[in-house]
Order: sequence, then C-alpha cells, then structure tokens
Amino acid sequence: MKKAEVVFIPLPAMGHIIAAVELAKLIVERDDRVSASVLMMNPPLDSTTTKYTESLTASTLPNRLRVVHLPSLEHTAVSNMAASWMASLAEAQKPHVKEFVSKIKAQSELSPHDSPQLAGFVVDTFVLGMNDLAGEFGVPWYVFSASGAAFIGSMLYLQTLHDEVKGDLPELKDSDAELEIPSLVNRLPAKLLPSMVLKRESLASFLGAARRLKHARGILINTFEELESHAIKSLSKGEIPPVYPVGPIVRCKGNSYDVGSSQINDYKDIMQWLDDQLPCSVVFLCFGSWGSFSADQVKEIADALEQCGHRFLWCLRKPPCKGKIESPSDCADFQEILPEEFLDRSAKIGKVGLAVEIKMDYRKDLSKDGIIVSSEDIQRGLKLLMDPESEIRKKVKEMSQLSRKALMEDGSSYSALAHLIEDIMGN
Repeated sequence: MKKAEVVFIPLPAMGHIIAAVELAKLIVERDDRVSASVLMMNPPLDSTTTKYTESLTASTLPNRLRVVHLPSLEHTAVSNMAASWMASLAEAQKPHVKEFVSKIKAQSELSPHDSPQLAGFVVDTFVLGMNDLAGEFGVPWYVFSASGAAFIGSMLYLQTLHDEVKGDLPELKDSDAELEIPSLVNRLPAKLLPSMVLKRESLASFLGAARRLKHARGILINTFEELESHAIKSLSKGEIPPVYPVGPIVRCKGNSYDVGSSQINDYKDIMQWLDDQLPCSVVFLCFGSWGSFSADQVKEIADALEQCGHRFLWCLRKPPCKGKIESPSDCADFQEILPEEFLDRSAKIGKVGLAVEIKMDYRKDLSKDGIIVSSEDIQRGLKLLMDPESEIRKKVKEMSQLSRKALMEDGSSYSALAHLIEDIMGN
C-alpha cells in the first residue's frame, strides 16, 4: 500500500497553528495511508502559542501525526524584522526545514515499502517563501489560508492591479475610490484595504505572496462552500490552482491545552457561567489573538455594554508596547483599563447577512486622528445583533446548521477533503 507524508508549515501564531494542526488531524484520520508532520517555527509570537504547541505531544495527537519544533532563532534575528518579519522568519528557518525534510526523504529511500513517501508541503499564506523547498525536493506544494476565500481573491486582485494595471496601492490610503473585487459581493472602499497593502514597507511581501499563490498545486481554505459561495465561484473562474474549501476547522474535542491550574479553573468557571445563561443571551467579544484597543476605545466599548444591558463575555487584552512585534498580552488587573466601578456595576446586571456593521472605516494603525468608535454606535450594533426577531439571528442559526452539514459525510467540505487526499496520493 502506498503511503504519503505531508509537511505542514504554519505561521507561528495561535490562529494559524491551531487551524493547521486541526486540518492535519482531519487528513490523517480520514485516510490511513497519509501521515503528516507540522513544523513549528520558533520563536512563536507569544507565550500562549508556546503553551499550546508544547501541549501537542504524542499522547494528545492521532497516530501518524507529529509536531516538530524547529530550533529557535536568535532573539535579534526576529526583533528587527519590522513589517516584513513573516517573510524574514520563513527565510531564516529554511535550513532547519530542509534538514528535517531531508531525513524524511532519506528514510523513505532506505525503506520504500514501509516508510511514507514525501508527497508535498502545505504552506501558510503568510510564509509562502517556503515554497522554494518543494521545488528542491521535487514535490508539489499547497497553500493553506486561515483567512477565507474572499481574502485570497482580494490578494490576487490587488496583485493584478499593481502588476498589470500599474496601480499605486499605498496611494489608495486616503482615496475615495471603490474597488470591484471579484471575490467580494459589494464594492470595497479602497481606504479599507489591509494595512500591509497600504504601507510601502510591507507591500512587497504581500505582492510576493500573491504571485506565488498562482503556482501552488492547490489552495486549501478554512471556509465552506455555503458560507462563501460567491468568493469560491469567483476563484474557480480565474487561472489559479484548484480551491479546496475544507472548513470550518474548529477544535471540538477537549477543554483547553495545558496552561496552568489557574487558567484551567477560569475556563471551568466561564463554561459553568455560560451553562447558567439563557440560550442566545450572551454577547461574546473577541477580536482575535492580535486584537487590542486603546484605553479610550476600551471605555467606549465598556459603556456600550453597560448601557445595552445584555450579559457578555469579553476577551480583553492589553496592546503591546509601541514598536514591538508581539501579540497583545493578558490583563493582570482589569481595573487599570476599565472605567471606574465598571466591574461592580456589570456584575449586577460582514456582507453575507451574518454581522452588523458598526464602523467600516475604523482602523488604529493608519489613523492620524486617533479615531474612536463611540459607545452609541456600538450600542446600536449590539441591539441589532441581539434582537431575537432579527434576520441576522435567523441567518446565523441557518449558517450554523449548514456549517455542521458541510463536515458530515457527503457534505461540501467532506467531499473537498476527499478530493484533496486523492490529489496528495497521486503525488
């Protein structure tokens, strides 16, 4: 029986690593001919990521899946990366990746009938510089995007706009122009483009990744067809590799990773509190592992929550020191950043139709005026979101059911994963 080995190389950030590990699990649990190795580049971006990756031991992973920690780079090699740190990190780790993969190749040559054959690389969207190694080893490579099909379509559109139309993308920062991006349903105001597109120091890395996308064997995306049907169809019309919508990729088993007894107790307390609430009655505020706000903005959010009157669960983190490349940190004392007596008082009380727009042009990285979203605007959004009779609530419930069906046998993502495995085995 033929056996295949796939090497995953995720960006060393929590959302990307978890998605890559869970996708690798799906693949090896679906087909016992496939093995996978997930290579962890060091140093990761924060201590939480480190704790998660350290918990990924043989006893917690399925058979034929292993997590390999690459040697840590010198601290100075990472601290000076600035806007292009992702590309720099990938470049610096290439020798370590090459050394590990060479061992896989050597083992397969020694025992061709017993050892899996190297079948390809799965490389994160933000470290596509690793694709060169696939060519050196004579195997194909796939892109994995944790950011959705619309984002991939936007990358390809902006690269074309820059290379073929000769558009000056950073000049769009203050433009009133609206872009017709094929992967988006509606026009996008140009000034809302991602920051790395509007900053000259990071534009080259973005464009380089977009150009490489077109040369991949396939594009794996953490989405499902029913959620992003428009974007997925738009990608199928272009001259790009096949797209595999294999999501939603979520961690369904276990409560958490080994983060220490105090945080495990916090987790248990949170779950118990949620179990005690009425269905669909809690507002969950989470802005991703890199999401944080200024003290003034935190106060506006807190005021909106208090005035709105709904129970809430808020993942609140402190922003990093200015100029440092690191993720936000946990708050040791919430009283330091929340309005006075807020905790005491509170203790007493997108375009597919699944979200409420609050302020589309808000951004903190390129803002010269220190824009603050008012508590009134946030309140309005919360009320629309939490209205039990709203169309948004109905659509969210419907999409939730479709997301589960997508992963079941004969579902859209289940089928896409089967096609992906077939392609891998063909390598």
